[in-house]
Formats: sequence, structure tokens, C-alpha cells
Amino acid sequence: MKYQNSNLIPHKSAPMFTAANILNEDVCLPAAVIKKAALENNIQWMQRYADARGVLLAPHGKTTMTPWIFQQQQQAGAWAVGVGSAWQASIAMVSGVKRVLMVNQLVGKANMQVVSELKAHYQDVDYLCCVDSVANAKTLSDFFSAKNQTLDILLELGVPGGRCGCRTTQQALALAETIATLPGLRLRGLELYEGVLHGENPQPKVEALLRDAAALACQLEQYVDGEFILTGAGSVWYDVVCNVWLEAKKPANCRVVIRPGCYITHDAGIYQEAQDELMARDNVACDLGGDLVSALELIAMVQSVPESDRAIVNFGKRDSAFDAGLPQPVAHYRAGKAVEFTPDALETTGIMDQHAMLKIKPGADVQVGDILVFSTSHPCLTFDKWKALFLIDDEYNVLETLETAF
Repeated sequence: MKYQNSNLIPHKSAPMFTAANILNEDVCLPAAVIKKAALENNIQWMQRYADARGVLLAPHGKTTMTPWIFQQQQQAGAWAVGVGSAWQASIAMVSGVKRVLMVNQLVGKANMQVVSELKAHYQDVDYLCCVDSVANAKTLSDFFSAKNQTLDILLELGVPGGRCGCRTTQQALALAETIATLPGLRLRGLELYEGVLHGENPQPKVEALLRDAAALACQLEQYVDGEFILTGAGSVWYDVVCNVWLEAKKPANCRVVIRPGCYITHDAGIYQEAQDELMARDNVACDLGGDLVSALELIAMVQSVPESDRAIVNFGKRDSAFDAGLPQPVAHYRAGKAVEFTPDALETTGIMDQHAMLKIKPGADVQVGDILVFSTSHPCLTFDKWKALFLIDDEYNVLETLETAF
């Protein structure tokens, strides 16, 4: 169904004036923006890090689901783009990505049909997905062998209490032995996600899992023809993954692949904290020069000041992540001009579907119609609230509209 106003207002932050500038209220606010210089910095920094460590980079594209960003990452040297579903794989391939790691199980006849059609249409694209059970392996084998296609797969290793993945070495080896007998399947390596390990000090548990994975990879080598893909690492432990796997005994023809995703726009919350800890423990990252910087901002307007110490801003849960800390104001504008901003003068204390509640500290001057810039934590859950984000320069001029594909 096409709505009557869909051509007039294509998305909720649509520009309504030419040569749009966010601070001049030329676009419908709230709006999510990405600073071009910061984005380019992050793409280049992580690629330089992977190159310096001698590993391959497969950024997890589900963070942004933005084809333009996929293309920038691939052009900068990314070996692959990671996704989590058949739909996301289709977006990556349509975007021109040449290698797609679906770091998830492929289940369901319709999803298998999607992948089969993608493989038939994009024959030059290398597609891989994960398997952690004999039942899934047999279903995939029956489906793809009937179509005279070969599905490339990675065996997934998990942890007790975690999400997907074989729980023991014995289970993994038995699964690999079964896969070797099934038509239509080709085992390419081993995958894990260490980010499911939490607690007061998870690093020793992360390192133990990685060592177990390297030992398992050596045992799985006999079932893999050609290069062995050993892949893990989200946005928190990618240095530890490199440290352990580059030093461990591995299959002779092994490619270590890291898969951070949130680095692309970074944040001012949980990933800033994680990156600070990484920079403190990793000399390679420090020696690169520079660092990741926050590139994603939420721009909103004060719509009410109903009490002297309370302001209501026109964004909410429909617009921003709120699972890892509330968005916090970092800059203040009035009539297009910067207002002197004291970091502790305003604090977001609550959020509803379309409203954010701010505490105004004594002495702060906040008026209806002011524009506030917010930093966010956990970019994944901000991106998926938007059909389009704006790429901007440092003066908040809109350079390009970036469409998402959630």
C-alpha cells in the first residue's frame, strides 16, 4: 500500500528545504545524523588495525543495514560483510558486497529459498552461514543438493548458557564428521561469538574459549578442503581474539577473521568504555595513531519547558537506543547559533515513545524551540529506528541521505 503523502514526506526526518542544514530546522526533527569525517576516520582506523594485526576484517553489517556504508567498508579493504539473516544477506549482495558471512543458522524453507535464489543470481558472491546441529545440516543438505547447489558453511562453537553453537568439542567433531557425508554442503571453518561471555571479569573466559576454538580448528582441519576460516570478535574483544588466535597453533592454511560492527559510528557509551579499556591494554591499537570517535548523533528540539527544572524534547524510544544508557545532550543551539554548553547542565532522566525528559540544572537556559544534540549508546538500536539518516559535515550541512534496509 502506498500512502497518499509518501512522495511528499518520504521518511520521518525528511528535508523540507533545499541546501538543508540541520541547525536551521531545514529537516523534520528529530533526525539521526552521521558526521562524515568521523565515519571515514572509523572505517580507516579499523581497517588499519586489522591490517596491522595481519587478520581479515568482516564488519557486521547488521549494525547499520545501510548499503552505502557497506560499500565504503568494502572499498576500504573489508574482506567480507557480516549479516544475521537471509534478508540482510540479500541487501548486502544487492549492495555489491562480494563476500557475505551470515553468522547465524539458516533455518526455514522460505529462508533457504531466498539464499538459493541469491546464489543462483549472484554467482560471483561467496556466501557462508553457520551450522550447529545435525538436524539443521541434514535439512540444508536435502534442500540445496536437490537444487544442485553447494552451501558453504561454518561450524559454530558456543558456550553453556549462551546462544547458538555446539557446546562441546565432541559435539562439534561429530557434527563435522556428519557434514562430511552430506551432499550439498561444504565445511569452510569455525565461527564463534565471544561477546556472549559477561561477568565481573570476562577476559579469562574469553581467552579460554578462544584457545579451545583454536584447538578444535586443528581437529576440524581434516574436514575442510582449502583455506580454513577461523572467525570471531565483536566490538569489545577484537584485540584479545587477535592476541590468542595469532599465537595459538592453528590449521596450516588458516585465515583469522574479526567481525566488529559498532565501530562504524562508535558511541559515547558502552563501546566508548570498551574501546578505552582496549586502548589501555593493546599496544598495536595505540601505535596506530588516532582512535575511534563517535559519529552518530540524534538531533532534537525542545518542545516544552513545563517546569523550571524540566524540559521535554521531541524524541523517544521510537527514535533512539535506550537499552544501554539514555541519550545525553552534548551540544545546544538556538536560532542556528551555538549556545554555551556545560556538560552537566542538562541530563536526560527518562524516555517514552515520543518524549524525552531532561533535568535542567540551576543556571541553565533552555527555551522552547532550542535544538539539542544528543550522543547515544549502542548504535545498532538507533540505526534500526530510521528509514534514512543524514550524512553531514561538521557544520551540520546535509551532504547525502543514507537509506537503511531494516
